Amino acid sequence: MSKDHILQEKEREIEHLKEQLAHSKEDLKRVIIDDFFPMGRDGELLCSFSNNKNELWISLLEKAYMKVMGGYDFPGSNSNIDLHALTGWIPERVAIKRNSEDFDKEKEFKRIHDRFHKGHCLITIATGELHEAEADRAGLVPTQAYAMLDIREVKGRKLFMLKKPWSHLRWKGHFSENDSVNWTPELQKLLNYDPKSAQQYDNGVFWIDYESLCRFFDVIYINWNPELFKYTTCTHSTWAAKEGPRRDSYNISDNPQYRLEIRVSQPAAVWILLTRHITDKDDFADNKEFITLLVYKSEGKKVYYPYSPPPYKDGVRINTPHYLCKMVEEKGTRQFTLVISQYEKNNTIHYTLRVFSSCEFSLTKIVDPYKKQYEKRMNGQWKGRTAGGCGNYRDSHQNNPIYQIKLDNNQTDNCILLELLGPKQYSVGFEVTCVSENVPGALGQFKRTSSGDYRNGYCVLQLDRISGGIYNIMPSTFLPSQEGPFFLDISSSSPVTIAQIQ
Repeated sequence: MSKDHILQEKEREIEHLKEQLAHSKEDLKRVIIDDFFPMGRDGELLCSFSNNKNELWISLLEKAYMKVMGGYDFPGSNSNIDLHALTGWIPERVAIKRNSEDFDKEKEFKRIHDRFHKGHCLITIATGELHEAEADRAGLVPTQAYAMLDIREVKGRKLFMLKKPWSHLRWKGHFSENDSVNWTPELQKLLNYDPKSAQQYDNGVFWIDYESLCRFFDVIYINWNPELFKYTTCTHSTWAAKEGPRRDSYNISDNPQYRLEIRVSQPAAVWILLTRHITDKDDFADNKEFITLLVYKSEGKKVYYPYSPPPYKDGVRINTPHYLCKMVEEKGTRQFTLVISQYEKNNTIHYTLRVFSSCEFSLTKIVDPYKKQYEKRMNGQWKGRTAGGCGNYRDSHQNNPIYQIKLDNNQTDNCILLELLGPKQYSVGFEVTCVSENVPGALGQFKRTSSGDYRNGYCVLQLDRISGGIYNIMPSTFLPSQEGPFFLDISSSSPVTIAQIQ
């Protein structure tokens, strides 16, 4: 590793520490609390508390968290979010989908069983929507998270010990305290469980078999100890609402993008956590922002089209604050492009991107090199005669608008980025013709090239290492007589003049 690279790494570490210190100061300001607690008319506490009257830490911790989240009228989140906020452990959400390829029931049980007993994770399991009569028969509460206290596989039975946070109201099905059929003397001994004793006092703790759990519960929330990973980093940033289209199903050129380089000496796990900052209670109550992370095997270069080529990891857009992407990579050095994505982006979002890895890596934001120097947007339209269509229609194609760009230099390393944005219902593209070149024989020189296949509403072309000279650009729709406006964006590493000549 070069001295310059080491210096850059140290500078990034210092900036990261400064950010952490600033956030810590703000957090300390927000969580200074007193020891007053909400109480009912009869003097009962209306908050979390310990049965030991001398213990106040549970109530104080909850009050601190409620203050950070806006007060006791906080509308609620889920156990995954709460445990991450309280512990910093990495949140993972596993949807329980019976008879689905997305949920490997046996593999998931083994993973949870092994990792839980090694102390690597905290686990909570949540019910979904249940009809009132069904919930009453089962002894469960709809949309409620239960803490997992134990998980066992004995005599071919896969069993979970769960606890209801209210410390009362328990499961009434298989392996409940009143189940005299499944609780054999042998199982009672192996699990050190006495159903008759459990019948005497309802503390909200119960055993349930895996089949029943998969039937009545919807989600497994896992929070992983970040110390499982030797290497980690995070970056905080903002994505303005005005940057990029509302939907990025055609064009992701304006989405935040990062280059992730990993150096793997043996198979390694790489987890990437995207966290959207939620700053008010209304957002928690009615979260309308859907986020995800896309990962591309693109040598760490900027990506313009979402599905050409398809992403290596195509994240599901979810309206929770956290999205976790997990990768296991083989030996070698490789670069990925990470793209932040939203569904129907309406608002500015603030986010944190964290990488946890068992191998060395570097994470840097991708900055568009073309837009550092010169950029210009041309407003145009296809109308009447100028809506000529693609080259398949020879008689009308020549009537399309033509823009001429001039690079008035003798360089051979000019770089130009051309982007065409048109109506999404049309397939659009463009051709570029070299009219004259100032230095013949440049590495990236051409006589005629194009943006490739016609695409819905957006296409792009990078011209690298071309000579100074004059170039004509002809944007068109695939079919003739498709009228509408378009934008032609030109970004250049060198000074350029642009004019419409037809």
